[in-house]
Amino acid sequence: MTYQNYSLAQLQHIDAAHHLHPFTDHRDLRDAGARMITRAEGPFIYDSEGNEILDGMAGLWCVNVGYGRNELAEAAYRQMKELPYYNSFFRCSTPTPVLLSQRLAEIAPANVNQVFYGSSGSESNDTALRLVRHFWALQGKPQKNRIISRKTAYHGSTIAGASLGGMQGMHDQLYGAVPNIVHVMQPYAYELALPGESDHDFGLRAAKAVEDAILEAGAENVAAFIGEPVMGAGGVRIPPASYWPEIQRICRKHDVLLMLDEVITGYGRTGEWFAAQTFGLEPDTMTTAKALTSGYQPLSALLVGDRIAATLVEKGGEFYHGYTYSGHPVACAVALANLDIIEKEGLVERVKTDTGPYFAKALQERIAGHPLVGEVRSIGLMGAIEIVSDKATKARFEPAGDAAVVVRDHAIANGMMLRATGDTMIMSPPLIWTRATIDMACERILKALDLAHADLTKKAA
Repeated sequence: MTYQNYSLAQLQHIDAAHHLHPFTDHRDLRDAGARMITRAEGPFIYDSEGNEILDGMAGLWCVNVGYGRNELAEAAYRQMKELPYYNSFFRCSTPTPVLLSQRLAEIAPANVNQVFYGSSGSESNDTALRLVRHFWALQGKPQKNRIISRKTAYHGSTIAGASLGGMQGMHDQLYGAVPNIVHVMQPYAYELALPGESDHDFGLRAAKAVEDAILEAGAENVAAFIGEPVMGAGGVRIPPASYWPEIQRICRKHDVLLMLDEVITGYGRTGEWFAAQTFGLEPDTMTTAKALTSGYQPLSALLVGDRIAATLVEKGGEFYHGYTYSGHPVACAVALANLDIIEKEGLVERVKTDTGPYFAKALQERIAGHPLVGEVRSIGLMGAIEIVSDKATKARFEPAGDAAVVVRDHAIANGMMLRATGDTMIMSPPLIWTRATIDMACERILKALDLAHADLTKKAA
């Protein structure tokens, strides 16, 4: 029996009885009932009631080539027929992860040439943490194991991933985080810049917080700094141009490794294959996932810099780490086909020279002036809208976060999928969006903002 034999109410009942959702207030969800997304095509998703919704989040930052790509389904089918699974243990490999590793080395920064596979970004950040600490132990410096991260960073939901991240709510539910990880200020100028402080100076000050943490601990004790090139789940927080060059200078000065979390920014999101290239960085590790397969299969790839890889090979012996599905042949086959689509259709270049600039212009000209909007910002096809009660003072609605949820709900009801993160609306659409799709999105966002403004004004009165 297929899902078409069930009504929406029946599916919601079964969902409530048996399915625990991620990042969810389960009582609230069960009172409301889950929306059932049943199919998708191109930039649109469709629910069980036939409503068409323009997907402004590319699923969950991942469906870069859009929905309904037969090439990816066919790549999975062919691989499943030939070899559905074999592991990468026992001195064995399969062709697709071998070829995918070569392909990733070709598009990554020049100093990054090795790949370790998992199934999610969380897994790959766990791997990166273990690998970085192991690297320093192999160098005879086991005490050099402190990791510096940032407040509101997101690096996954596993214990190590949540510990690396800087989201307080997640820390509160860990009941014991991985030790020796510290968090410093984020490069979020909208809320943290001082009066009259330029973006350039704010970027340097935010970077100095990293150096201060290194000096406080002693550089001999600090293994690495980890950061998302653009903080995604925290609210698409784009650092000033001065920030990342200074971070790289600081890391090199103190012999601290640079770990980039490119789970969201990788594979074209910022107008380059990787945001490392957008910001001119040479990372020691790069965590990637999501858009590697456009979400059609679960797969992550930790890209490892030459310095770490050489030490692991020459001094490491056995690295006691890995997953059942490391280098899964079907997932890697889909990834290869996905990268072919991105390259063949010129999606990276399109984001850099066409849709990315048009997206930025559309947000500024059509959305920024709305009375609920304190700021819009974007990089490539990745954007944010700050929701405020007062544009001049940047005051927020109370309680915190509720106003953005009102905007989100009106957006979805009017055919536009957006995500609310705190008081910020965030977007990360499929890279197949065109100027016409961006125009459609702006129209639907404006309608949602107008309806939310009426609701919030009425409530305040």
